[in-house]
Amino acid sequence: MWGIIANINRNESAAMTVDLHCHSTASDGALPPATLVARAHARGIRLLALTDHDTLEGLDEARNAAARLNLQLVNGIELSCTWGGATIHVLGYAFEPQAPALREAIEALHRGRWQRAEEIDRRLTARGMPGALDGARQIQRELGDSGNAPARPHFAEFLVRAGYVRDRSEAFRKWLGAGKLGDVKQHWPALEETVATLQAAGAWISLAHPWQYDFTRSKRRRLVADFAAAGGHALEVVNGMQPAEQVGSLAILAREFGLMASVGSDFHAPGDWSELGLYRPLPEGLTALWERFEHVQLSTISS
Repeated sequence: MWGIIANINRNESAAMTVDLHCHSTASDGALPPATLVARAHARGIRLLALTDHDTLEGLDEARNAAARLNLQLVNGIELSCTWGGATIHVLGYAFEPQAPALREAIEALHRGRWQRAEEIDRRLTARGMPGALDGARQIQRELGDSGNAPARPHFAEFLVRAGYVRDRSEAFRKWLGAGKLGDVKQHWPALEETVATLQAAGAWISLAHPWQYDFTRSKRRRLVADFAAAGGHALEVVNGMQPAEQVGSLAILAREFGLMASVGSDFHAPGDWSELGLYRPLPEGLTALWERFEHVQLSTISS
């Protein structure tokens, strides 16, 4: 069955009715998809995109929960890719989930993520911390079993429980953060390839959290320029409670390159750095990406 999403006023975003970026236990979030959807509904969200990393595994469960609660759920995913030697994340929305190009890309990413997890395990074992993969997998199962590989947050929790570090912050600072032992690089597809994959699936495409990449202003501008040239549609101008000056700078880039704007909490866990529907207001004068969703057909639950 196919349905048309209801129109949602862009000004309601500040009232926490739209969230286009969140994660469940299908990737590196702490809540199962149905629990996440229920939490979003309880917080007043009317339009939600579940955007797990490199997987669609949680979408069926999320759709069923959203249908019971009369909450509009748009297909979402956050795909990993590379640009300028760095890992970049691209958000796709309202796509055809069975599109062959998308399914093939996800399968390749799935294999790559397991290879990365196995390499993290080997590196930690070599430094006297054995059993990391099994431990991270057990933690993943406790949260809600997933066929996706355990991610660095799962490894961080293992290191805490095994007594190797005091807390997750220390785990990332010493072992898992950027440039550390557990920061395993893998062969992600190029930015242009990922955008093309999402285009083939009929997706609306947004560049995730452009300010989180450790770039100079000029390099960030080049990234946005290349993303727009590749066929991207929007920038995630607002990502949680990032500093207001960053939001303003991203709004300028969106206007300069004729891109729409998306918003999201980037929610991973209760009590973490963000909460569902919690983010700074979208600046005036930008076209909200979700305004386009009313013109596309979204998969709904069949009876």
